[in-house]
Amino acid sequence: MPTQESWLDEIAAARHELDRSSTAARVADLLREQITDGRLVPGARLPEEDLCRAVKVSRNTMREAFRLLVQERLLVHEFNRGVFVRRVTAEGLADLYRVRRILECEGVRCAPDASAAALARVEAAVADGERAAAAGRWADVGTADIRFHRALAGLVGSPRVDEMTRHLLAEMRLVFHEMGSPREFHEPYLARNRRIHDLLAAGDPAAAERELRSYLDDAEAQLTSAYLAKG
Repeated sequence: MPTQESWLDEIAAARHELDRSSTAARVADLLREQITDGRLVPGARLPEEDLCRAVKVSRNTMREAFRLLVQERLLVHEFNRGVFVRRVTAEGLADLYRVRRILECEGVRCAPDASAAALARVEAAVADGERAAAAGRWADVGTADIRFHRALAGLVGSPRVDEMTRHLLAEMRLVFHEMGSPREFHEPYLARNRRIHDLLAAGDPAAAERELRSYLDDAEAQLTSAYLAKG
C-alpha cells in the first residue's frame, strides 16, 4: 500500500501545473487521480496542513478542493475528525453499476462512428492491463481496467460523458479495495476486456454490448458478495 509520503510527493511534484484561475479544481484533480490510481484508499485521512504545504495553496483553497470531492462522493468530512476517503456503500455500488451500464453500453453502440483515436485508447488500455499482469503488477492492472472502461464510454464522443465517467470510475476504484486480492478480482476480466475490444475491432458492436452487459453483471454480483461477506 502506498505511504502517505509517496502520494503527497506525487501531488507536490505536479504543483507547477496549477492554474491560478482554477487552483481548487486542479487540486481536486490531483487528489482524484490519486484515488483513481489506487494510491488513496477508503478510510485514508487527508492531512490538510501537509497537503497545503505540498502544493503551496491556502487552507481555503484546499477546503474548496475537498468540498468538490465530497460532492463527487469521493471524500467525506467527519466533524472534529477531518476529511477522509469515502467507503462506497452496497447501495452506492448498485447505483454505480446502474449508471455504468448506461454510459459504457452507449459507448459500445457508438463504436462504429467513433474516431480511430478513441478506438485506439480502448486497445491501449487492454494492452496496458495485459503487460501489468505479466509483470505481476496487479494494482496497475486495476488502473488499466479503469482506463479501459473510461475508453469505452469515451466512444460516445461527448465531453460531458467523459467527465461523468471520470468521476464515476474514480468512485469505482474505491470499490475495488473491497476485494481482498487484486489478482483474484482482476485476472479473470483481462481476457474479457480483450474480447470486448476484439469484437469492436471486428465491427460487431451488438456482440460487444452483450459481452459488456454480462461482464458488468458478473462484476457487480462478485463485488456485492464481497460487501455482504464483510457485513
